[in-house]
Amino acid sequence: MKTITINKVSYIGWIVILSLFISSCSKFVEIEERSGTRPLKYTSDYQYLLNNTTTFERSYGFPLISCDDAGVENPTQQNTLSTQWALTYSWSETRYSDNEEDIDWSNYYNQINICNQITDGVMNSEGGSMTDKKYILAQARTHRAYAYLNLANMYAKPYDPTTASKDLGLPLLTTSYLFSSLERVSLDKVYQQIIADLELSIKDLPNLPDFNCEPSKAAAYAILAETYLQMRNFTKAGLYADSVLMIQNTLTDLNNYVNNPSTLPKKLNDQEIIFSKTVSGIYYPSLTLSSDLLQLIGEKDLRYKLFTAKDYRGYGRYYSRYQYTYEGVYVGPNVPEMMLIKAESKAREGDYSSAVDILNTLRKKRFQPADYTDLTASSASDALALVINERRRELFGRGFRWFDMRRLNYDQAFAKSYSRTFKGQTYTLETNSNRFTYAIAEKYILLNPEMKQNPR
Repeated sequence: MKTITINKVSYIGWIVILSLFISSCSKFVEIEERSGTRPLKYTSDYQYLLNNTTTFERSYGFPLISCDDAGVENPTQQNTLSTQWALTYSWSETRYSDNEEDIDWSNYYNQINICNQITDGVMNSEGGSMTDKKYILAQARTHRAYAYLNLANMYAKPYDPTTASKDLGLPLLTTSYLFSSLERVSLDKVYQQIIADLELSIKDLPNLPDFNCEPSKAAAYAILAETYLQMRNFTKAGLYADSVLMIQNTLTDLNNYVNNPSTLPKKLNDQEIIFSKTVSGIYYPSLTLSSDLLQLIGEKDLRYKLFTAKDYRGYGRYYSRYQYTYEGVYVGPNVPEMMLIKAESKAREGDYSSAVDILNTLRKKRFQPADYTDLTASSASDALALVINERRRELFGRGFRWFDMRRLNYDQAFAKSYSRTFKGQTYTLETNSNRFTYAIAEKYILLNPEMKQNPR
């Protein structure tokens, strides 16, 4: 590692460096053991940093329980939730005390810090070809873009094209320099950085990776599709989703697993996964599903039959897909998601026939033939409603719904308030409430006064 003398260091930079040493990349540790402590020097050193899938596959956790997919309704079960999960579930104003870390925030900024070390140094490293260096740089930029997109989806307000240039974004760190400002730039600048990182990366990435935890053109296009969806540029979102589907478009036919779900593919063999990101370390059965979600899916849907299960304690049904592989909950970009983004783009453009065709292509893989009926729509608004419902069915239990709840507040047809009862008290999340945006942990605000808190 670089030798650094610390006087006054930004808190994010410091905790990230500590976490890098504490949870060090296994490949990088091998360099240390082999060669002794030294700065990053060789091109291969930077690739070893990226090979740490334990760090780079780690994704968000809290959106899984703040969205209306979750339904922790049993009183006994409610008492099992940790303080942070309980506060998140009840859409509390704050979720952390003055000395507590926000694991989602720190994990993503840890990834960003490693990526910044790579983007700062790899092009001047020794021993690698220019092609290798450009590939490593492109990988780091892609990981960084994905981290910033998810941070923006949690800690900044939903993107509004009319106000994004003024809305609070994030501390935008693109260098490993420890004294970088932590003042939050505008939300629009964050999104422009995401787009720039991905656009610069595409030319140096392979169409598909050797392993789906590695960045690729398909992954970069998919993140761009997600980015433009959040920016409400539905045309570009659809075009990038289509670019993904020209490279990777295989759907898993759930009919093949009805009688033997334990043979469902693991993540490295799952052809639906475009860019492998997972949620791990969570007591998953506590994420029981809301009754309205289960009613929407319906018992004939193979996603209900295969991916939900009864909790043995009688708490209700929970998302159970992870139990077939024990690799965590898969939350990264995937083929069905890209189909749904393309379908939404078509519906919003008025091409409702094409939108419904895409939905039916997907749904035929989610029902046994005797239980399947094609969806139909007579207008663009009908088709859009079908798309939004299908997004919830297909992507449930993985946090995508929280991001949809936020962005759909800008659509009159879908904007709504949400209510849930927790420990005898009813909590309501009003339309366009500030609590659709997570508070930044108070610890970071206290140690970095230039970082403004989100409005509560």
